[in-house]
Amino acid sequence: MTRRIEVPAERLAGWYDRFADHNGELAWEARPDSVTVRAANGATAVCTVPFAPLMGDPAAPYAGLVEHALLDRRVGVLLVRKGGYAAGVFVGPDLVASKVGSRLVQGRAAAGGSSQQRFARRRENQARQAYAAAADCAARVLLPEVATLDAVVLGGDRRAVDLTLADPRLEQLRSLVVDQLLPVPDPRQRVLLAAPAQFRAVRIELTDPASLVG
Repeated sequence: MTRRIEVPAERLAGWYDRFADHNGELAWEARPDSVTVRAANGATAVCTVPFAPLMGDPAAPYAGLVEHALLDRRVGVLLVRKGGYAAGVFVGPDLVASKVGSRLVQGRAAAGGSSQQRFARRRENQARQAYAAAADCAARVLLPEVATLDAVVLGGDRRAVDLTLADPRLEQLRSLVVDQLLPVPDPRQRVLLAAPAQFRAVRIELTDPASLVG
């Protein structure tokens, strides 16, 4: 049986210890984007490297993945969903700059002729203004820091994020975007503050030993 979990960076070393306690002696094989850990009983943990690549250290446990995950990177975050948006700069888990806002985007109307068409046009205009406001937020918070950022993490609704990031002013941010979209609710300050728990976590695909699978 295979299952997927996320382990916070601060708990990764302890998680490996418990994995060894339950499954026996561990061996590992490192790649720039993953570390595969195999236990004596056949259990396997494929660990996705956050902020790849991992510059593997053959002498370090798990090729240095724990130390890599714990690095205090300077990360820009942009969250966009419907009419809400948030941008922040983190150093490790700590938020050092941020802005959060919202713009009204009305819900869908019931079907009904010309009035529905007018409503759809109004809703489209509201959405366009909301994305422009989100881009303004990103430009204000992230662009002054772009030269110091190690990465940019996106979250929220994929279409909303993509349309926001398409703003020409944000071109410098695009090359820093990591291949992970955080699943977050409507952006609020508390949602932004919780983002490091997701983007610093190590995603692990666990496979039970063959004796349990059979």
